[in-house]
Amino acid sequence: MQARNVVLLQSNPRLTQALVASLSNSFPSVRQAQSVEELRTCAAKRRAEVLIVDVEMVSLPEVANLSREFPEVSIVCNHRLADDSLWLAALNAGADDCCASQDPRSILQAALRNRLHAHSMAA
Repeated sequence: MQARNVVLLQSNPRLTQALVASLSNSFPSVRQAQSVEELRTCAAKRRAEVLIVDVEMVSLPEVANLSREFPEVSIVCNHRLADDSLWLAALNAGADDCCASQDPRSILQAALRNRLHAHSMAA
């Protein structure tokens, strides 16, 4: 089985650095995208297993498009003002979770949890 990757698109450079450092311990490759188009290209080219997207940069309709385009990929959303209604809207758009941007540990846990879920579904 070929190693899978994480691609992230974030608005906060400090959070991006924290996520890259944390994710690099658990995933063979972590890529940063600068736009939705680059996220999509990296996801396809790198056979991404997890996308971590800031919903301040990626709209929920776009999350739904990504979910349809990459049904085998786990999508973890984050937002600086994440709450239950945003979490539900993200899930309805096809995301696997939605976490607060100020909680990188939760984002990492969601990525790892959904990575394990994707492996069990593939088996």
